[in-house]
Amino acid sequence: MSKVEVGARASRTKTITDADIRTFAAISGDANPIHLDEDYAKTTRFGRRIAHGMLTASLISAVIGNDLPGVGSIYLSQTLTFKAPVYLDDTITATVEVTAFREEKRIATLRTFCTNQDGTVVLEGEAIVMAPKEAS
Repeated sequence: MSKVEVGARASRTKTITDADIRTFAAISGDANPIHLDEDYAKTTRFGRRIAHGMLTASLISAVIGNDLPGVGSIYLSQTLTFKAPVYLDDTITATVEVTAFREEKRIATLRTFCTNQDGTVVLEGEAIVMAPKEAS
């Protein structure tokens, strides 16, 4: 668990695979062919399959729940703006940065964003989370 203080940052990186997209589709029930059917995807503005936006957003949850604020964190809210598509085999880095922290309530405000391997921001937003008590 990282110390929750303004300016603290944490990131995780993952390459998005076909198996990730198919598993996410099965779990979420979102079988939109833009994610699953290459022939269909070729007819869209993207020209190829894209990952679910919420799959990309879920990488932020992994950072929050494991790294910053860490184990025991509870989501209160999350805003998301999808800025660019995520394609198969893109390597995505999800980052959170503490922008405010109310110690008495253990409420952290986090800038959240994901970038691809080229440094392009593909998603950005803000999370409000209840941070766990610091380990003694």
